[in-house]
Amino acid sequence: MLKKFILLIFISLGLGIFTKHIGLNSQQALAISIFSASILGTLFFWDFRVAISFLGVAILLVTKTIDLENLIRFASLEVILFLVGMMVLVGLLREVGLFAWLVTLILRVRKLTAKKFILVISVISALLSCCVDEVTSIIFMVAAILEICDYFEVEATPYVIISIIMTNIGSMGTVLGNPIGILIATKSGLTFEDFILKAFPIMWICLLTAIFLVIFWYRKAIKKLDEKIRELGANEMLIKLISVPPERQLKLGLGIFGVTLFFISLHHRLELLWKLETNTLLLSVPLISSGLVMIWKWRRARDYIVKDVDWWTLLFFLLLFAKAGTLKYTGATDVLAQKISFLVRGNPSILTSVILWISAAGSSVLDNVVLVAAFIPIVQSLKELGFVLQPLWWALLFGGCLGGNVTLVGSTANIVALGILEKEKNIRMTFFSWFWIGLTVGLITTAVVWLALLLLPFYR
Repeated sequence: MLKKFILLIFISLGLGIFTKHIGLNSQQALAISIFSASILGTLFFWDFRVAISFLGVAILLVTKTIDLENLIRFASLEVILFLVGMMVLVGLLREVGLFAWLVTLILRVRKLTAKKFILVISVISALLSCCVDEVTSIIFMVAAILEICDYFEVEATPYVIISIIMTNIGSMGTVLGNPIGILIATKSGLTFEDFILKAFPIMWICLLTAIFLVIFWYRKAIKKLDEKIRELGANEMLIKLISVPPERQLKLGLGIFGVTLFFISLHHRLELLWKLETNTLLLSVPLISSGLVMIWKWRRARDYIVKDVDWWTLLFFLLLFAKAGTLKYTGATDVLAQKISFLVRGNPSILTSVILWISAAGSSVLDNVVLVAAFIPIVQSLKELGFVLQPLWWALLFGGCLGGNVTLVGSTANIVALGILEKEKNIRMTFFSWFWIGLTVGLITTAVVWLALLLLPFYR
């Protein structure tokens, strides 16, 4: 731990000195130094990330690198409130048994085979992460996969990995799938419609590509599962799984969530009709729905807020956004944007490629929210240099989501799912047992979106 701490101090101070040397002033260099220390602290000391964020923000205030008013402005409170509302709704859906019912219902597949099983869990994983979030989706998917694999007496690891990969891919399909989606939407002005038109289709292409890859990669495991299915049959297992009937509360919960998705999908049209600020309804609808849920379930209202809302993560996000905003406030991102523009010689295609691949590589070793929060002020500064930002926002989204498949720690969904696997089955995943399939899928799917960004005028 001491070596990591010394390395953290050395790198962050080195970055501060280097950036001052290339033309940044003292406050800009200090902002970069503190922000880099926070990122490295998150990477090296994950359990202490909130404490490190507290210290970083305090230093920024005491050194007058940023004032309190702008710190609050850059904290992206609207994103935090959106996530609070969605977490309350997810708590309701979990309570009424929606996820268990949905997964078991879809798994009623006639003439089940191993390839059909992979196709089903891949599509469910992707669509669930689109509708709720990647972490909630993977928790329920892993539970279903472990039960099925127990029945057929096959190792669950390949199928858990497949579900995680598809969850990460699916999370880029809508605003709801990943925290970076709502973060990018609020900072860029992209709407739910934009995501459906431009992110959802490319998500399906990446998903189908990944399905072909994993079917080839795990062909031996697939052959073994086929043998077990023929030997044991699937009907008994499917009947056993279907244990959550669609009762009245489940229907009401599904209705509330469906209405919420409906209004979120139309938020841009309604904002234009009612002359509201961009994304006002996008951020307000989850709060309205969660408020109604807490009135309906008033005896459980406190539990929704205390137990279902992940305040630890949200507080980390809030402080992280504030520190990233400091880079913009001090003008550090303007200087960095000029340097990047010079390096790519003002070529927008090269710039899009650079952001896509850097965000994918960075997300493979660091939480994608941290990486995207650091990149957003830089992308915003590029607008002043004459660049069209829309392809850059898509590059940041796609790279941030797809890069999470490369390593074990590339995504929160990875960490959560592998933790469940270790706890329930005492199976500890090694780095390289994940890395080669993760790298293959990550590189090929990122290359797919790279070609789409460069060749299709749709993204410009």
